[in-house]
Amino acid sequence: MEPALIGTRLASAAIGPLLKKLLVSDGPGAGLTGGARAVRLSSLVSFRGEKRTLTEKDVRKLAAALVERSGSAPGEAPFPADETEAVAHTLGTTLLALGDLDMDDVQAVRLGHRDLARRLRAAAPAPDGLSTDSVLYLESMTEWACLHILEFFTQRSTFVARSLVEQTRGQAELIVKVDTLLTGTAATTAQDAAFERRYLAHLAKKHGSLTIYGIDLHHSAKEWPLDVAYLSLEAAGPAEPTTPAPVRQELAKTHLRADHALARHDKVLLRGLAGSGKTTLVQWLTVSAASEDRADGMAYLYGRIPFVLPLRALTRHGERLPGPDRFLSAAGCPLTAPEGWADRVLAAGRGLVLVDGIDEIPETERGRAREWLRDLLSAYEGNRWLVTARPTAVGNDWLARDGFTDLALSPMSRTEVATFVHRWHRAAGPEAEPYEQQLLDALRTTEHVAQLATNPLMCGLVCALHLDRRGYLPRGRKALYESALSMLLSRRDRERGMANPYGIDLDAAPQIQLVQRLAYWLTRNGRLQMDRAHAESVIAEAVPAMVEASAYAPDRVFAHLLHRSGLLREPTADTIDFVHRTFQDYLAAKALVDHWDIGVLIDHATDDTWEDVIRMAVGHARPHECAEILRELLTAADAAEDRWDQLRLLILAATALNHATEVTPAVREEVLARAAELVPPRTADEARELATVGRIVLDLLPGPEGLGEEEALMAVTTATHIPSDAAIPYLARFARGSTLRVRSQLVWGWQRFDARAYAEAVIAVIDPTDLHFTVVHDDQAAELVRLGIAPNRLEIGDGVSAEALRDLLAACDPHTLFLTREGDEPDLAALAGLTRLETLSLDLPSAHFWRLSDLPSEAPLRTLTFGSWPEEGIGALRSASLLRKLSLWEAHPLTTHDWREVTLLTQLRQLAVATVDLETLPEEVVLPWISGLLVSTHDAETPRFEKAVRAFPGLRVFALFSDSGHEVDVASLAGLEGLTELHANNLLLTGTEHLAPTVRILT
Repeated sequence: MEPALIGTRLASAAIGPLLKKLLVSDGPGAGLTGGARAVRLSSLVSFRGEKRTLTEKDVRKLAAALVERSGSAPGEAPFPADETEAVAHTLGTTLLALGDLDMDDVQAVRLGHRDLARRLRAAAPAPDGLSTDSVLYLESMTEWACLHILEFFTQRSTFVARSLVEQTRGQAELIVKVDTLLTGTAATTAQDAAFERRYLAHLAKKHGSLTIYGIDLHHSAKEWPLDVAYLSLEAAGPAEPTTPAPVRQELAKTHLRADHALARHDKVLLRGLAGSGKTTLVQWLTVSAASEDRADGMAYLYGRIPFVLPLRALTRHGERLPGPDRFLSAAGCPLTAPEGWADRVLAAGRGLVLVDGIDEIPETERGRAREWLRDLLSAYEGNRWLVTARPTAVGNDWLARDGFTDLALSPMSRTEVATFVHRWHRAAGPEAEPYEQQLLDALRTTEHVAQLATNPLMCGLVCALHLDRRGYLPRGRKALYESALSMLLSRRDRERGMANPYGIDLDAAPQIQLVQRLAYWLTRNGRLQMDRAHAESVIAEAVPAMVEASAYAPDRVFAHLLHRSGLLREPTADTIDFVHRTFQDYLAAKALVDHWDIGVLIDHATDDTWEDVIRMAVGHARPHECAEILRELLTAADAAEDRWDQLRLLILAATALNHATEVTPAVREEVLARAAELVPPRTADEARELATVGRIVLDLLPGPEGLGEEEALMAVTTATHIPSDAAIPYLARFARGSTLRVRSQLVWGWQRFDARAYAEAVIAVIDPTDLHFTVVHDDQAAELVRLGIAPNRLEIGDGVSAEALRDLLAACDPHTLFLTREGDEPDLAALAGLTRLETLSLDLPSAHFWRLSDLPSEAPLRTLTFGSWPEEGIGALRSASLLRKLSLWEAHPLTTHDWREVTLLTQLRQLAVATVDLETLPEEVVLPWISGLLVSTHDAETPRFEKAVRAFPGLRVFALFSDSGHEVDVASLAGLEGLTELHANNLLLTGTEHLAPTVRILT
């Protein structure tokens, strides 16, 4: 019998008169005379003190009567009949402890009936030898009795008077304390608040617009409001899609919006290629925190104070990275904060620290940057941290032990590209409108065009050039940049009929030669910014040697390049940099080839910041120069001692082939033959790296015939990361007869290709057995419905609209569903019609509330996972009689009350919680029916399991999961006598020698 039902067996009319016998009759007044002593419970109960009217024997009779009445009601008995006498004795002992509590009636009421019952049970001897049902009955009966006891206290005439006196005294003490505090802090608090208003307004204005390169061709604004221009991209976690679903739900969200990453994880290392939108994301987070009006899902930034820290600016001269007191000045903020303000913000855990561009400082300085970060992390807890970098700038474990979640920005999907193109043409004005559909058609049908538009920067250039050339686009990345530079440096002002404000009339070629000198200096010195005075001297030195430019004063030439080239900008009054890193890389590569500094290129071949420079250098080089660069890369790969360096050099050579204007067949074959040595790759990281070579890798990939499972998986992983529909026929060959891991990768890769073409070639023929179908947008959902595919296991992302979700679930009625919904009030109506659902995972990160009543009432639900707390509390799940597994991994930290609600769920057999939840386990909570416990830990601290050993004596399986790979001591688990299996994912276990030899340890 469920103990929560005991209260219905003892109506208030029955229990009230019995319990009233415990209490003394009411007396007049507030009990404040006679030294104003507190009215203790010992003087309120009738079996203690000078007004004794009941003996201990009477109290035990009273307890027996309560037990008899609750047991005589119709229905199942709440405990075994042979334990009735022992239960009555224990209840009587517990009620007698009421007279031993050192508190008054006001304190008791403030405590509440549950905590009062806990105090009673703690004061009384523990039950000995009773069954679980009897113990649960006693807990519920004690709480029920305490509820009525407190009700009697509040009815006493003295209670109200005493409460008012206690409140008055408490308020007086509070006023004194607050006055003392305000005397020293009121001025500072007011000053801080006033400054924060100014600071947030400054950030909102500074970061509230976005430059879209190339859009200022004709009568249109170069900058858009950020809320119009911002395109939310997805970030991918480190786990592969073949990771078992329950683990994947905890360790890595395969898909989540990049701007929601900090809602799930306090610390994020975000990787992305040049132009992928990392800095734009930093702007968006800054403005979302600084503005009153926030986009959907961004409410988690309310009250956060952003600190934008672009490392390229902080270390321009190799300076020491700043402490909080210098955050604003180092980042170029003109405002002066009150002394100690930044320290107070971070100490209070209110900060949003955005460290942009680990890759934009020299590799030799990155270790120092990591120590700087670690010092900040150890000094300030509770803040949110975002660090951005290029994909290969730092290793996978660079910040892992500091609790950072490693995510990577995904390439733009077809839908995202189409959205960007539409917004671009709308902002460009009426003259651009006729070209929008033409470009969309080209992106869908012309592969070389689609390969260019993979990130926001390149999309903007493609749109601008397509409009500028009236529908014609150059082939290849080098040709695209050449056309962009021609457009920016010469044709733009002429075609817009603009005069020369600086009196400079230069063609594109001399301007490029001048600007590339700046790019060359920055790249050689590992910098992204340089002093304006030094930049002026570089140009002044070059101008006299250039025939066309020598007719002008060097300072006017510099001013023209800075303000009219569209390539340079002034981040501060005394510095200059390129509008985007890509332009610097392109021009530096041209300068290196012009000077034929091949030794410099090869010396930096393993430096991630030089990868694009080397690729573009191959594009600039003449045939014999191109051959020499490629052969030097192969030689460097042979000499590399590190496997990863060798891999990167070979892939760099292979990807550089795509940039070459002309290369001899012999050199091409040699490079491809060496790249073939990497096929199939050994790991998922190698597979993703190999995919960057592009579609030519498809000719190197084997299979599926003759491949083992791991080889087939790595081949498919490589192909699913090649952004070309040319990969679809290759992947279709694996759709039949492959293992579950390979088929999972195929389904995961669907999002990267045309939804219909991929669905017809792969999804329609794939074996669905035990397969999770991942659906992240409406086009995929529509294809499943159109083709009549009804997966039993579905993983549906927030990119699927409520309408598409409803249609898909109605068509599938799955038995396993992983559902992500964003927004404050998620629409879960589509769940109501499900009749076969056995496993449900609800990922509702922004939900203020949801209701358990939203769950399908007719479904045989056995496994449930959720993060946002249901409105009714988890105790309401006791009606789900078939529920066996409950996961609260991402729920709010469990309170003692929550744990007591868990004790109502006697049907459970497996429970999943976080490490922090074990710390709040009340002493009296024992869950012997739980045989499997899964615990996740998100930080580098070693958790302790003594409370778990006490609370879960029936455990047979204990599992630990982590996203940081730290060390955990499990010696305390030796207290679990029935333990048979210990699982550890991404953890180093110590203390295993203390466990019984019969325990299987699986890692």
